[in-house]
Amino acid sequence: MRRYFGRKLLIYILTFFLAVTIDWLIPRFMPGNPVQVMLARAGLRAEAVQVMYNYYTKAFGLDLPIWQQYLQFWNALFHGDLGTSIYLFPKPVVRVILDAVPYDIALLIPAIMLSWFAGNKFGAFAARSKRLDNTVLPLGYLLTATPYMWLAILLAWALGIVLDIFPISGAYSFAMSPSFTWPFAWSFLQHWFLPFASLFLVQFGGWAIGMRNMIIYELEADYSHYLEALGAPRRLIRKYAFNNAILPQLTGLALQLGVIVAGALATEIVFSYPGIGYLILQSIQNQDYFLLQGCFLFIIVGVLLANFAIDIIYVLVDPRTRTGMQGESA
Repeated sequence: MRRYFGRKLLIYILTFFLAVTIDWLIPRFMPGNPVQVMLARAGLRAEAVQVMYNYYTKAFGLDLPIWQQYLQFWNALFHGDLGTSIYLFPKPVVRVILDAVPYDIALLIPAIMLSWFAGNKFGAFAARSKRLDNTVLPLGYLLTATPYMWLAILLAWALGIVLDIFPISGAYSFAMSPSFTWPFAWSFLQHWFLPFASLFLVQFGGWAIGMRNMIIYELEADYSHYLEALGAPRRLIRKYAFNNAILPQLTGLALQLGVIVAGALATEIVFSYPGIGYLILQSIQNQDYFLLQGCFLFIIVGVLLANFAIDIIYVLVDPRTRTGMQGESA
C-alpha cells in the first residue's frame, strides 16, 4: 500500500509541475499587453503614458526574457507569492482570490451536496418504481440537458423580474457592507437563492439519471441473480446494488468538490456573483496575467487534491481495491 501511494504521489507531483507550467504559458499567448490595458483604463495624459508604461512593465517583471520570467514565477510560487493583480492593482492576487473563495464555497458546496444526496435517493427509488421512473427519468434528462446559463437566465427572468421575488445581481445589497448581522445574512440569502437553484436543478438531474442507470445495471448483474436464486431478501439485494452503484457517484462527487475553487462561470456571470468564475472572466477581459494564472492554480490544486481523495476513498470503501493492492505487493 505504501508503494502504491508513493507512486501515486510521484504522478501527482509531475502532473502539478506540467499543469502549472501550462497555466503560466496560457496568459502569455493572449494578444495585447496587460500594462497598456491598465494605463488605458487609468486615462493618463499622453506624455505620462510612456513613463508609466516603462515603470509598470519593469515592476511586473514583463521586461525580462521569457525564461527568466518563468524562473521568477516558480521562485515566487514557492514563497507563496502569486504576484499583484493588474486589474485590481495594487491588490495581491492571493488576497483577491481569498476574497472570492468564500462566495464559491457558500454557493457550490450546498448545491453539490444537496443535489448529490437528493439525486441519488430519487434515482435509487426510480430504479425500483415504474411510476416514479416515468416521471424522474424524463425530468432528469430535461434538467441535465439544460445549460446552466440558460436556466439561470430563465430563473432570473421569472423569479427576479416578472415576480420580483429575488434580486438578480450581486451577492448582497449594494447598500450594505459584509458583516455578521441578520440584515446582511438575509440579503445574502436572497441573492444566493437563484444561483443556487440553477446549479442544484441541473446537477440533480445528472445524479438521478446516473444512480438510476447504475442501480438497474447492478440488479441485472450475476451476483444479484445468484443472491436471488439463493432466496436472499429483495431488500438485501438492493442494498448490495446500491453500495456498488454509489462508487462511481462518489468519484463524481469528489471531482465536483475539487473544482469548487473554479466557481461556476456561467452562473456567476448571469448573476454578477463575485466568485472565482467571475474573476476569471474579468482577468481575461483585462489581460491580467497574474490573476488569471492564480485562479487556474487554485483549480489545479483543487482537482489534484480531489483525485487524491478519490484514491483514498476507494481504498476505504471498496474491498476489491485493497485486494488488488495486496496482490500487487505480493
